[in-house]
Amino acid sequence: MLRDRVLYRDDWIIALDKPAGLAVQGGEKTARHIDGMLDALRFGAAERPRLVHRLDRDTSGVLVLARNARAAREIAAGFRGKDVTKLYWAAVVGVPREARGIVDLALAKRAGAARAGGEAMVADAEGGQRAVTAYRVVDQTGNRAAWLALWPRTGRTHQLRVHCAAIGTPILGDGKYGGADAHLGGEGISDRLHLHARRLVMPHPGGSGVFDVTAPLPEHMRQTWKALGFDPKQRAADDTDNPWSEDPRRGRRRNE
Repeated sequence: MLRDRVLYRDDWIIALDKPAGLAVQGGEKTARHIDGMLDALRFGAAERPRLVHRLDRDTSGVLVLARNARAAREIAAGFRGKDVTKLYWAAVVGVPREARGIVDLALAKRAGAARAGGEAMVADAEGGQRAVTAYRVVDQTGNRAAWLALWPRTGRTHQLRVHCAAIGTPILGDGKYGGADAHLGGEGISDRLHLHARRLVMPHPGGSGVFDVTAPLPEHMRQTWKALGFDPKQRAADDTDNPWSEDPRRGRRRNE
């Protein structure tokens, strides 16, 4: 199954199209996960691929694996140094007041969340870690729902889910942070989480320029896009308006 979901492979990197519902790493009551299947992705290499970042169980899309120790170090350094650009697509219930903006809202783990079953995050301006997300409305269906492009600048647990709920537009299917308001109903609209790691751009660890990979929408999101009248081929939703890209006029990243 994982071999069939390889988007890209060379001597340094494997990029997977992670399916929604499959955990990246194991934990309590999680027997099936990508980390436990990595031997299937050796493709004849002496080393087992390494995880260098993670996606939530119910988030689909681009997941990068390092094929050797040097690649793992360089990719990890890229994530820490913000040399990696991540684009997510989400369907949200409602429409943000502003068509584009930046959510700067610190997050902390909710006390007792582990005992209650799974991680959960809350906004915490005093004790939380800074979390920053840029967003743009790509399309909308009246005031009922919107398609957002999301560019996280930081990588906190559940960051996009909490930030979308905080601006009054919970991600469709995210009952954990949106409650009953995170559901639309209607023919062709799934109740599953509608968050997809669409694109990842970073320096190639082998020094061969820029690595750029895109993952197609999963089936449940394709069905919802069709039901809501969104066109997934709309190129304006990709990286052309990335707020964290280099600004050639100033030689620095915009919004910094």
